[in-house]
Amino acid sequence: MAADPNCIFCKIVAGEIPCFKLFEDAETLAFMDINPVHDGHALVIPKAHSANVFEITPEDFAAAARTATKMAKAINAAVKPDGINLMQANGEGAGQSVGHFHLHIVPRRNDDGLLFNWDPKPGDRGHIAAVAARIREFL
Repeated sequence: MAADPNCIFCKIVAGEIPCFKLFEDAETLAFMDINPVHDGHALVIPKAHSANVFEITPEDFAAAARTATKMAKAINAAVKPDGINLMQANGEGAGQSVGHFHLHIVPRRNDDGLLFNWDPKPGDRGHIAAVAARIREFL
């Protein structure tokens, strides 16, 4: 299993740094975020190091998704939020603070003021079609 000796999450996986562990299996680890937005804010990581979604293998992504589903159900039952966001950031511009792929499970409260939501507005359909065509060129 690949690890980065300078990665804080790899150090948590190796037991070098403590965490508030929630769940662990052969491929993933779930633990409490130590800078929580709300009670129950947790992280799910693959044990194998991948810096972001561009590097993670489909197998590790699937394992993290399975664990995130399990954790979201447990967090929902334990803290009874008004909703839950699953968030995953890639790169500085998206707010990624640790260079190891991770999913945030964020319990939400009505009117909690978190800025993860946006006000949906109709987009220009021609522009949307043009961007879609550019994306399809890379598939």
